[in-house]
Amino acid sequence: MANVFTSGLIYFIFVLNCYQCRENYQAPIVRVTQGLLRGTTQRIYSGSLYYSFKGIPYAEAPIANDRFKAPLPPQTWEGIREAAEHGPICSQLNITQPVGSEQCLFLNVYTKSLAPPTKVPVMVFIHGGSFMFGSGNSDTFSPDLLIQHDVILVTINYRQELLGFLSLETREVPGNAGMRDQVMALRWIKENIAKFGGDPDNITIFGESSGAASVTYLIVSPMAKGLFHKAIAQSGTCIEDWAQGTDMKERAFRAGKALGKDTNDVNELLKYLRSLPAGNLSNLPDRTMTDEEKLRGVPERFVPVVEEMFPGVIPFLDQDAAQVLTHGNANAVPLMLGYNSGEGISIISYEVPRLEIKNRNVSLFVPRDIVKRVSSHRVNEIGVKIKEFYVGKGNFSERNPEAIRDMTTDIYLAYNIHRFASLYKNRQMPLFMYKFDFDTDLNVLKNKFNAAYKHLKGAAHGDELFYMFYNHLNKEFYDNQPRLREISYKITKLWTNFAKTGNPTPDQSLGVKWPEYTITGKEYLTLKDHFPIGNYADGSHMEFWNDFYKEAGLPHIR
Repeated sequence: MANVFTSGLIYFIFVLNCYQCRENYQAPIVRVTQGLLRGTTQRIYSGSLYYSFKGIPYAEAPIANDRFKAPLPPQTWEGIREAAEHGPICSQLNITQPVGSEQCLFLNVYTKSLAPPTKVPVMVFIHGGSFMFGSGNSDTFSPDLLIQHDVILVTINYRQELLGFLSLETREVPGNAGMRDQVMALRWIKENIAKFGGDPDNITIFGESSGAASVTYLIVSPMAKGLFHKAIAQSGTCIEDWAQGTDMKERAFRAGKALGKDTNDVNELLKYLRSLPAGNLSNLPDRTMTDEEKLRGVPERFVPVVEEMFPGVIPFLDQDAAQVLTHGNANAVPLMLGYNSGEGISIISYEVPRLEIKNRNVSLFVPRDIVKRVSSHRVNEIGVKIKEFYVGKGNFSERNPEAIRDMTTDIYLAYNIHRFASLYKNRQMPLFMYKFDFDTDLNVLKNKFNAAYKHLKGAAHGDELFYMFYNHLNKEFYDNQPRLREISYKITKLWTNFAKTGNPTPDQSLGVKWPEYTITGKEYLTLKDHFPIGNYADGSHMEFWNDFYKEAGLPHIR
């Protein structure tokens, strides 16, 4: 604010129920349900102005004797709350040290206008991180590239690992606290986003990896019904093995033992876990895995779970997600989903140390979902077929990283994304499928964090995010390569078109018409130069896996 008079004038306007500042104020003020917020005026990388409101509390995290419960409503405040800085991230491990806070349920709102002529579509981003780490902060997920297309971007934090996904299968701790956080954030957004110029009846949720699993869990959860109107799932779904919690009560006891409490009493364990500093409740998946789990799948372990039913407790999820989809009971919204062409590049370094054992015991290549439903003899036969499909008569090794890339892409992500698409079409809602295949300097996770394999073709897991969010890792490429800015513009245009209209190509401005996915055609768009259209992405690989899911009696691709 320029001076005391301006501050007084703004407050007077608020008293008269005009709670939004005029466009020329340098420090915008908005009234939300809990009180007044003062944001900041920022510039996107191209120079345009926007308003930023960071660290807005959408809920209170229950602590002490209420830890692990559902989030509480946010508290009101007196006067004006500053919204210039992010709130604390949620407790998590950062390299070797715990960081963050238990009181971390904050969101961030970015908008180009607080008084638009018409309400602006809203995009809510749910970050990934294996349900273990990450945040919605702008150092990674800045609004620059998306809000240039006249949408509002909201990013959120939610509790992770034990704090967010401990399940004791009891009334007090049924599980899914982190998913309840996400629902609470969506409720806050629907109630308050109009104060920022947003349309509460046009909210799109989107996320990547475990964020995409979260998006699809929200699709199948009755608790989230009516809180969003479109969804985008990037490289993940809730029906992946790694996204579905199993044996969570036993895992909780193993966590207690790892932390110093060896007990089989649920109440004793709960009391102990509530007594520990929040930072202690991270870095536990590896320490709670069985010997088999260390060799089968990937290490996400404290994740969403199908809840036991208890009187007076509304579940986030009360039945298997694939069954919800099969019976057509999911929330009916337009959906866009897909995966990257070389997802498994990001997994090779994790997979290589396990290959010697897995080559000898081929049953370990078989997904958990199938293992639980066929005989041990048949599991071994399927393992042999998997190995032959990708490496012939040889073995998986670091000498054939392409085979590891393809196998891990298919079974950890691509197959179940196809399966989700096929099952979701029961709702007869518009569905658009993509395969992301750009391979440029913006493929930061492949080129910088998986440098030993950057020669491999394909976009690695998470690479598409750097075409959507401008940050310190890709800044030099945006600043110096006009072609990359052009590609990014087209990608973000597809995403924001979908958020606005439910159709990523409502006109011919991008030179392509993205066809809807159908059960018979399985149409998809490849995100690379010229945007080629095809049918059934990686179809031969998908059919190979589909035969095993059929045999196991699991919902499968139709």
